[in-house]
Amino acid sequence: METQRQKKISGVIQKDIVDILQRAAIDGGLTGILISVSKVNVTSDLSIAKVYLSIFPNKDAKELIKGIQSNQPLIKHELAQRTKHQLRRVPQLLFYLDDSLDYIENIEKSLKREENPIENRELLEKRKKK
Repeated sequence: METQRQKKISGVIQKDIVDILQRAAIDGGLTGILISVSKVNVTSDLSIAKVYLSIFPNKDAKELIKGIQSNQPLIKHELAQRTKHQLRRVPQLLFYLDDSLDYIENIEKSLKREENPIENRELLEKRKKK
């Protein structure tokens, strides 16, 4: 259960990380890529912040996450400059790829497929009798 303080710090970090990453993408010449921060979880001692990123399109997502992870000290420094009047110490940032949208899309595709296992029982695996 997150405390009010953790929720408040998560919100501040989420808002500023979005600005930092979008600015870095624009300055780096990455056009046509949308980076959004879907969630930030801060530990109870406020020392670690897990940042979940959603990147569209997905084809370059893993390379982009590796680049963001390698530039973590620069991102933390920029975050410290932006939040110096709100946070005494900036937590360590851990970046993860949020793949929940892909998971939802796969579920929708499997529900919309044309072979319906309810109507056509032969599509289901047969149970083995013991």
